[in-house]
Amino acid sequence: MGAVTRPARRPEGDPGDADLVARVRAGERGAVDDLYDRFRRPAFALARRVLADDTLAEDVVQDVFLSVWRDPHAYDRARGSFSSWLMAMVHHKAVDAVRREESHRRRQTRAGDDLALTAPTTARDVEDEAWARVVSERVRTALGTLPDAQREALTLAYYGGYTQREVAALTRAPLGTVKTRMLAGMRRLKEELGAVGGATAGGALSDPAAVDGGAR
Repeated sequence: MGAVTRPARRPEGDPGDADLVARVRAGERGAVDDLYDRFRRPAFALARRVLADDTLAEDVVQDVFLSVWRDPHAYDRARGSFSSWLMAMVHHKAVDAVRREESHRRRQTRAGDDLALTAPTTARDVEDEAWARVVSERVRTALGTLPDAQREALTLAYYGGYTQREVAALTRAPLGTVKTRMLAGMRRLKEELGAVGGATAGGALSDPAAVDGGAR
């Protein structure tokens, strides 16, 4: 920026900054192009130092020179050099760009948090998972109240996935005995589980045929 506030020596005949600004005020588009060629490098360097982003820095520089073209009278020669005024405007717009980017980032973060908190499927999943844990615990507790033979048959069928015939082979008990044990065990479980049992143990515990299929 210091190099800009002390303009380098220019070839004889090269117009000064004030002359170029006067030509911009007269509506000469080529004059603003000359100003751009003269100051774009230090302006870009300053903007990039503030923003740490080449694309944003380039946008800021373009915006600054567009402002010069649209309102060249904003520069008051009595208040200092054109280069100082231009660099001050670059710094101001770069700082504004940083604030906008930070504000945008915070809005996106809040939107992401809100979406995660309000997602109905997520809430539903958590509720279902909690309910399943409660039910599972109550079923296990109810199984613990059964006689050993009934509990063994039902556990092999519902947690092991075995058919009644396979349960009979594993327990070395007649198939008819296994069926009787399971039927009696399921009746006891329904009594123990009460209302919860009707809603949870569901089809399996209430229907002996559910575990009497030929395949697991």
